[in-house]
Amino acid sequence: MLQILADGLIIGSVVSLGAIGLSLCFSILRFANFGHGELLAWGAYVALSALAVFSALAGGAHPIAPFSFGWPLLAALAVAALAVAALTLVLDAALFKRLRRQGAITLVIASFGAALALRNGLLFLYGGVPQYYSQELQIAVHLLPRRLLGGLRITPDQLFVLALTAVTVVGVHLFLSRSTLGRAMRATAMNPQLARVAGIDPERVLRATWVIGALLAAVAGVFAGLTVQLRPTLGLDLLLPLFAAVILGGIGSVWGAVLGGLIVGVAESVAVHVVGAEYRAAAAFFVLIAILLVRPTGLFAEKT
Repeated sequence: MLQILADGLIIGSVVSLGAIGLSLCFSILRFANFGHGELLAWGAYVALSALAVFSALAGGAHPIAPFSFGWPLLAALAVAALAVAALTLVLDAALFKRLRRQGAITLVIASFGAALALRNGLLFLYGGVPQYYSQELQIAVHLLPRRLLGGLRITPDQLFVLALTAVTVVGVHLFLSRSTLGRAMRATAMNPQLARVAGIDPERVLRATWVIGALLAAVAGVFAGLTVQLRPTLGLDLLLPLFAAVILGGIGSVWGAVLGGLIVGVAESVAVHVVGAEYRAAAAFFVLIAILLVRPTGLFAEKT
């Protein structure tokens, strides 16, 4: 049981990072961005290309024991985050900004089109064959002996993902609660008209929302590729879990998105062991229904 929980937390950590950006988009940009999942996939693949360049410059990947990767992947992660942030700003300037006055429905439809274009762009550039950041074979570490509730085994890469996810989430929380721009974003989410009267620049807040969401999406995409594999449909596969996490946690709540992502991850992990891997996507949907029947506004809807 502990192993199932640990596997779920690893899946949930990736979902949580992506869900934070989607939740901010919901609450500040005022529409459901169905292209957000593709930002995770683009982050993963841009990191793959950057990794090849940095590895060539360094004369190899040079893994840092006990991990399967070295500094080239960390540098590639930074490049991917910046590239995806630039991509979202270009998308906003070329598409969403022009349609913002048309209403949320128009923006949602536009996000569908953007998602299709981004997904097919990945297929064109990288093909449909799954890829990996490293071919290094990792041995799972025993965190608990088998005699204790069946034991617990986890790879060093998975421990790295969990630790860096925790640091990232705390950093986002501190940014939103302590910085001037973060408070402006929260004020805009709660009452856009009053925030504008108070002197907050809405365009600056919108750009910051896109950038933060893109940075987190890129990190989540790289983590997904590091712990599983890279495939062009990565964004589509994660789209339902992302939305489930956001709605479960309550739109606009960072900690709600994190908790929602962890719940979805654990639900998927349990579904794999109980009913089979082919039904794991349905687990997020059923958990979403169950919680919304009890609390329709989500777990932390009052927090923004």
